[in-house]
Amino acid sequence: MVKKELIKQLIVDFQQELPAKVFSRELCLPTDSDKIITVPGVRRCGKSTLLLLSINRLLTEGISREHILFLNFDDERLQFNADNLDEILQAYRELYPHIPLRDAYLFFDEIQMAQDWEQFVRRVYERECKHIFLTGSNSRMLSSELSTSLRGRTLQYEEFPLSFTEYCRFTGTDVNPHSSTGQAALINAFQSYLVNGGFPEVTLSSSLYKERILQEYFFVMLYKDLIERYEIRNPEPIRYFIKRVMANLTKPTSVNRIYNELKSQGVSIGKNTLYEVITQTESIYLFFPLCRYEKSLVKENTGDKKYYCIDNGLRRVLLNPISEDKGKLLENCVFLHLRRSLSLLDKLYYFKQRQECDFVLVRGDETVQLIQVCYSLEDRQTRSREIDGLMEAAQYTGCRQLLILTYAEEEEILQETHTISVRPVWKWMLETQALSLP
Repeated sequence: MVKKELIKQLIVDFQQELPAKVFSRELCLPTDSDKIITVPGVRRCGKSTLLLLSINRLLTEGISREHILFLNFDDERLQFNADNLDEILQAYRELYPHIPLRDAYLFFDEIQMAQDWEQFVRRVYERECKHIFLTGSNSRMLSSELSTSLRGRTLQYEEFPLSFTEYCRFTGTDVNPHSSTGQAALINAFQSYLVNGGFPEVTLSSSLYKERILQEYFFVMLYKDLIERYEIRNPEPIRYFIKRVMANLTKPTSVNRIYNELKSQGVSIGKNTLYEVITQTESIYLFFPLCRYEKSLVKENTGDKKYYCIDNGLRRVLLNPISEDKGKLLENCVFLHLRRSLSLLDKLYYFKQRQECDFVLVRGDETVQLIQVCYSLEDRQTRSREIDGLMEAAQYTGCRQLLILTYAEEEEILQETHTISVRPVWKWMLETQALSLP
């Protein structure tokens, strides 16, 4: 079967399965923006679902199935490059010669698998069709990293694994915390969310298969997205390096120190290679960096960064049988909630002078919130450390919105002229859903 015939078959097979049966998500893509809609995010987080939800919405608005062109570029039978990408349009025109391409809706899933896709998309957008939707599992899909040819032509909507609110909807958990039974159900759901993470397939799977699915996710990310894509010749030190960053989650991480560890073990790998690898893990959404807060832009990127992982479940299966640190899982969970909720004007940092503060949320030029994350404040020394870190950050930044997030505790702390709010993480997450942080 020639490629064009395969494309036709894939297009028609997809159309015959519509409307798609999918769970709704918090994020909703516009279908009438006349911009190229890009959806970057880690593999298996639900980017394809966002496309399917958009397609379902178009069908309810009267758009016919024949106007939908959907292709998954991760299909191993489709090997596209600059020379043959146009076969997609040829195949669609041959299927539906009566439908002008300008009236079609083009959905390209995992388009980063095609070489030179950006030039193709730009040409189609400028000459053929304004209804283009793209997903990709690489940060090249981010508006800041798109080639110059596409800048100004796109609207970006980053997708993540499930938020806690979405997790509750997927698992049928009532999100009303005002009754004792409702609160107990939410706490149980949050415990599972904290440990297993929020990948949709994992959430809906039996507990017998969760770890196996997560292991497969990591295998694909490591070998297909990282080692194959970036042509890494020696994967074993890379695997060790990733595990070390995972183990050091929520703390400033020195790549140079890990390099010296490998060197002392007789492992030959260049220091610059490790710096390249950490950047590459960021590009595939495995890790997120967090810079230290500084009033000077020059100093901002000079210190060691903290790293956070895209999913707690993924970290857990990778580090087994290492015992879990509930404090790290809780802080990573809070980071992901903050990161998914950032607007274009927001920036997130950590604070470290004499004391430390986990998160500094900056909007424009103003620090709008300081957040500490602590599993419990019952220990007197822990309580004092968390409060002292918040107060030093408050004095340094001038911010008065102070928050300590715990697993289950809730109170108000009066400290000098400041009021510190203490909230359970699960309750805070329900109160501050995506795109609604203070």
